[in-house]
Amino acid sequence: MTLFNPKTENFDHLDPKSKNIMKKTIDFFENRGKKKLKSDYHEKLWYEDFIEFIKENQIFATLLTPSNYAKKNPDARWDTRRICDFNEILGFYNLSHWYTWQVSILGLGPIWMSPNETIKNKTAKLLKDGHIFAFGLSEKTHGADLYSSDMSLTPLAKGQYVADGGKYYIGNANIAGIVSTFGKNTETDEYVFFAVNPEHENYDLVQNVVDWEGYVAEYALNGYPIVEDDILSTGQDAWDSALNTINIGKFNLGWASIGICTHAFYEGLNHAAGRNLYGKWVTDFPHIKQMFVDAYSRLVAMKLFSQRASDYFRSASKDDRRYLLYNPMVKMKVPSQGETVINLLWDVIAARGFEKDAYFEMAATDIRALPKLEGTIHINMALIIKFMANFFFNPGEFPEIGKRDDAVCDEFLFNQGLTKGLGKIQFHDFNIAYGSIDLPNINIFKEQINVLQEMLLKATPDKNQAKNMDFLLYLGEMFTLVAYGQLIIEKFNMDQFEEDLLEQIFDFMIRDFSEYALKLYSKTDTKKIQMDYCQKMIKKPVTDIERFSRIWENHVISLKDSYEMNP
Repeated sequence: MTLFNPKTENFDHLDPKSKNIMKKTIDFFENRGKKKLKSDYHEKLWYEDFIEFIKENQIFATLLTPSNYAKKNPDARWDTRRICDFNEILGFYNLSHWYTWQVSILGLGPIWMSPNETIKNKTAKLLKDGHIFAFGLSEKTHGADLYSSDMSLTPLAKGQYVADGGKYYIGNANIAGIVSTFGKNTETDEYVFFAVNPEHENYDLVQNVVDWEGYVAEYALNGYPIVEDDILSTGQDAWDSALNTINIGKFNLGWASIGICTHAFYEGLNHAAGRNLYGKWVTDFPHIKQMFVDAYSRLVAMKLFSQRASDYFRSASKDDRRYLLYNPMVKMKVPSQGETVINLLWDVIAARGFEKDAYFEMAATDIRALPKLEGTIHINMALIIKFMANFFFNPGEFPEIGKRDDAVCDEFLFNQGLTKGLGKIQFHDFNIAYGSIDLPNINIFKEQINVLQEMLLKATPDKNQAKNMDFLLYLGEMFTLVAYGQLIIEKFNMDQFEEDLLEQIFDFMIRDFSEYALKLYSKTDTKKIQMDYCQKMIKKPVTDIERFSRIWENHVISLKDSYEMNP
């Protein structure tokens, strides 16, 4: 398992056109160089050159147009595997550039899910012409509370409407080809999605609400005219397309985090390995080695889990909705692990992390954003907890899902169906993965899982605890670790990387599980029997100095000077 390196990555898993897109994008950033990357970041310059690059090379048109709507572009499709690669590249270089891509994906969701063929064909042409897109969902007063939307669409006569209201925190809404806008029909009180154009005179671009390279808009519609061809969806369909679009978009956040952490890792390692303090190289200090090995193993785990989760996402169907657990984990668990990785690296490089010429200065700021976009950690955890009972105690049977690198259009993503019945979704038995491996740390982790299951059966949270998100958060974190480890083991069985690396990953997993058990033990409303179980879940990983040394030598310090961005 190797980290992404722009100077050596060959993208062998991709077709020639997709490979060319990835390499051209890398060349775009490397040719601009680190100095311009940082100066534009500090001066908060809008990235017109990047938008023009996307247009000239038909990148969004190729990556974000479903095959059925791609005219004369045989390489166009919505292929989640290559979308993940593009996410990682953009995150690796600059989150603001990733953001315009991410928000375009969100803006396109309600369009590609719409029955409106006219707007779909128009969108395909806009993509070909190099446009970006926006997702007009949240509002200043209500945030992402869709129930309370104040954006109104008022019917007039003969298929005519007028839209009034404001939206807040809407990326790309300054120049998007279409802003997919969510509101309510004032006559029927039904939800509705409709398309608006920022260039229209009744579209008021109020402000950029952030101080950044990107544009995150507040906009207002004042008597904005809408016709039937602008309506994307109504009623239940509009509601479902809002949530199903977020299901798609939230997957990108984990990959952006992976990209950020990978670049920061190279820079941090190069810096530390090149410094001599008190007569020793910084990377010879035992605590520095521990920080780097932890950062590396966490980063590798982030990528392994996300790759395996993409297999389930691409293989999803109305009969297999397991992705609804794995996607919020890619959104929540992976970016929160990204924050941990950056914190570890920052403890190593210390004051260097603040310096204006370092990539790390960007990483330290941008990594904080990702767990807070597309719903907070708490919102995504509340969703994840709904799956816990069936995951642990009511598994289903599913066909084996293999590696999904095939060049096909993921059509199901735009036909996910009703956003109901989450508590009924089943998962394959996690014991299949855990039972396939007999290694010391994994065996300890299995003991922790068994105690957690027993606690859920014999010391089940009472009604008050079940309503207390503060209590459930740590229980949910332990559950999340079980699914996280499961998919990593599945990836190990598919790719057969070194057992050393798998054991080192479960070294931190055991420690994390123990930490959450201690935090649950310490909650004010934890009962005595639950506290006893929490104590039993606190375990120590196997001490294996030789394994640690092999990871350090073969995986970490060997990456010294393997990548540095062009100046």
